[in-house]
Amino acid sequence: MTKTGTKANRGTGRRASAVHILLPLVVILALAAVISELRRPAERTPEYVEVNDGVNQITITPAEGVAVSHLTEKDFAGQDDVVTYTGGDYTVRQGIDVSVYQQEIDWSQVAADGVEFAIIRLGYRGSTEGQLNTDAWFETNFQGAREAGLAVGVYFFSQATDEGEAAAEADYVLYILDGRTPDLPVFFDWEPVETPDARTADMDGGTVSRCAEAFCRRITLGGLRAGIYFNRQQGYYDYDLAALSDYAFWVSDPNCWTDFYYAVSLWQYSFTGRVAGITGNVDRNMLFE
Repeated sequence: MTKTGTKANRGTGRRASAVHILLPLVVILALAAVISELRRPAERTPEYVEVNDGVNQITITPAEGVAVSHLTEKDFAGQDDVVTYTGGDYTVRQGIDVSVYQQEIDWSQVAADGVEFAIIRLGYRGSTEGQLNTDAWFETNFQGAREAGLAVGVYFFSQATDEGEAAAEADYVLYILDGRTPDLPVFFDWEPVETPDARTADMDGGTVSRCAEAFCRRITLGGLRAGIYFNRQQGYYDYDLAALSDYAFWVSDPNCWTDFYYAVSLWQYSFTGRVAGITGNVDRNMLFE
């Protein structure tokens, strides 16, 4: 018994010594890993990048905290008036956006022609008197698109001159939807109107950006997803995309591929699309998921 006990004690001593050696080594290795991570250069936002604003090549300072697009020209292919995505990072859907200007639409033919979603104009604010209006074809289009199996989103053409008017536009949208939940976001679409009597003629980009935020905030409080529609110049010059980064971005960039610097949820790539069931041209879009 004595010898057995002695061997057991010796074994325990050897294991204890090994543990005493290993523990400091583990700590040292862990510290080394931490130090190595701390010394690794952080991924920094570049100070300047060159982009195409739709008219010219310009240099911008990228917005902090806004996701950057990694799409390139090789990720897309064109056939007739349809651009297709050939990359592997996204699942995409083909869609259109419509308003009263398309008049009567045969939505079953639209769906059969490969269209998977539609962004429908719900309404607009008048550019001179500022009255809120519902698009004459909104109800018909909303119901018809859904019955045809399309995912549906809506947009409101804004002419808000301040945050209060933008919030009122959002309240109007929620009132017209009356509890219906679109499959895709509700988009704020503010565009300059080039007429002498336009009530928004003197609007600056900062005010437009704050209006967009007020609209999207109110839509979100109403339980729906919100987004902003803009062209490249608005995206680079007017909108504070960092302040709006919680909302979906929908960029108008007619091209065979989207070269907008920041990541977007939707891309409007053509104003002259042709789709079965629609007379005349219609805007074509791509949804990235």
